Amino acid sequence: MREDICSIPVNDVFGPKEGCPFCRMRDMLEQRSAEYVTGAAMMEPDVRVTTNEQGFCSRHFAMMLKAGSRLSNALILESHLKKISEELIPKKVSGRPDKKVIAALEKLKNSCFVCNRVEMNMNNMVRIIYAMWQEDAEFRQLYSEQKYICLEHYTLLLSGAQKAMGRNTGSFYEVTAALAGGYLEELQGDVSHFCKMFDYRNADGDWGNSRDSIERAVEFLTSRPVETENAEE
Repeated sequence: MREDICSIPVNDVFGPKEGCPFCRMRDMLEQRSAEYVTGAAMMEPDVRVTTNEQGFCSRHFAMMLKAGSRLSNALILESHLKKISEELIPKKVSGRPDKKVIAALEKLKNSCFVCNRVEMNMNNMVRIIYAMWQEDAEFRQLYSEQKYICLEHYTLLLSGAQKAMGRNTGSFYEVTAALAGGYLEELQGDVSHFCKMFDYRNADGDWGNSRDSIERAVEFLTSRPVETENAEE
């Protein structure tokens, strides 16, 4: 399989053939972004301007706290809080709230530097995957051998395939739909079997692969694994 600076990270992600490769890709990009923003980029003025404007979601704040030192996180927060104090929450107010300030607050509430960076990098890597699919037979084989593609990333792939791949969209769609659809069918069977096992007539029956079917179904639907308390069976 031909490799270059663009294809190497893609091949690394697809190599394990476990779970959804695009979830692994997203997780890798998230971790790298959390390390980047709390490390080398922390003192870069242009990055600090952007993080002050965009802020971070709770998930990525948690990742940043694990990835960087408490001092690096405190310095990021110091300037971010200062910007909010100066522009969005004044100490003294009079009259009605400014509509522009309310709009800025709403925008900040739904904004995250890491989310934006991961989305940009994911889109770039998906474009590389479209190209590799068309040019590299070995990658097409590797792609088809993945365990499944989750619903979120199935949607992502289909949304850009036609524009990027043209006449090759059909074959890509067939394989991608088979990966998502085959696993969906497996999940449906396992979840249904799990439900049936609560019928008293199946008290001594075989649970098969159904015991963790709820968690696997949620991960397929949301692209994120879940942690739950042990449910009563």
